[in-house]
Amino acid sequence: MSLLQIQRLSKSFGGIKAVNECSFEVEKGSITALIGPNGAGKTTVFNLISGLLSRDSGSILFKGKRIDGLQPHQITRKGISRTFQISRDLMEMTLLENLIVQSPTSGFMDLFQGSMLQHEEEHAMELLEFVGITHLAYEKSRNLSYGQKKLMEFAATLMAEPELILLDEPAGGVNPALLDEIIERILLLNNQGITFLIVEHNMDVVMNLCNPVIVMAYGEVLAQGAPKEIQNNSEVLEAYLGEPG
Repeated sequence: MSLLQIQRLSKSFGGIKAVNECSFEVEKGSITALIGPNGAGKTTVFNLISGLLSRDSGSILFKGKRIDGLQPHQITRKGISRTFQISRDLMEMTLLENLIVQSPTSGFMDLFQGSMLQHEEEHAMELLEFVGITHLAYEKSRNLSYGQKKLMEFAATLMAEPELILLDEPAGGVNPALLDEIIERILLLNNQGITFLIVEHNMDVVMNLCNPVIVMAYGEVLAQGAPKEIQNNSEVLEAYLGEPG
């Protein structure tokens, strides 16, 4: 069953078509990869799905209902969370506060009440424990390493208890040990019923973690299928290498 449907989605910037009549589906319960060369339009698709950009044409359906045109916070409440390739943490806030602002019920308002709602704080602490950084709960975000920020942002996506998580470059810039931890947690969450759509350049991660794999080039879907099918697709090889496979 399709959880997310992208139908003939298009977006241009100053006459350049970043996304051009793009269509694909994400099946409920899958870990789907969205890959392609730099400039293929992957992050633009993520920004359109999460409401950070408005589409020029086409439609985005989540659980059979259109979400294009909704604001980002409305889309989050529908059940979609995302990370960013470059962390968007609030550097003067603690890890705990960074998670609380992702709450679908109170969010930023909690920070102006003098004390955080107990159930929100407990939920945030559980998520920090899930990613293994409870010892940093009261550390300011600006003091964290890059890898710790990655874990914090991953935990923050779970605050809204999403059905679909959009992960943008989860393997980018992290060491192998941390990457193994992130992959382990993705698999645990997927086994609990959370669906993933992952933009990633690390082909080892894509081929070992994701199925199916969707390939974009020049704003369009070039190919999609099982990892082995994609690895042996001559059009995909040409798009990546610039020469026929």
